[in-house]
Amino acid sequence: MKLSIVKSIRTNNFNDERIMQKITVMWKEATDSLHKNETTYGVYHEYESDYKGDYSLSIAIEDINGESFIEIPKNEKYRTFKVDTTEEQGIFNTWSRIWEQEEAGILKRAYSFDFEKYYPNGAIEIHIAIR
Repeated sequence: MKLSIVKSIRTNNFNDERIMQKITVMWKEATDSLHKNETTYGVYHEYESDYKGDYSLSIAIEDINGESFIEIPKNEKYRTFKVDTTEEQGIFNTWSRIWEQEEAGILKRAYSFDFEKYYPNGAIEIHIAIR
């Protein structure tokens, strides 16, 4: 899957005290230029190690006319987690479940490309690359 990058940042879930501010500002700037009825992606890539290390987060769309791209390999295997969008912290709660499953040895992550998929109807899924 080839996606056009709208915005990117480099961060860390645990060692970046400005993580929420950086992500919020990035999404705000990106959504100002996006169309409401297109599927949007939050792509996690360039992992330093695991979820405790540095990584890149890019906001991307299914538009092949952009200047910079990210290509998610077609042969990658994913486990999909549906986000409960009725919860105020639905995305964070879903990531917490993912990390808990990984810590428990239930989820074997590949740490290649993971992505959040935001549908125009408001549904959100998190796709985790697995080994």
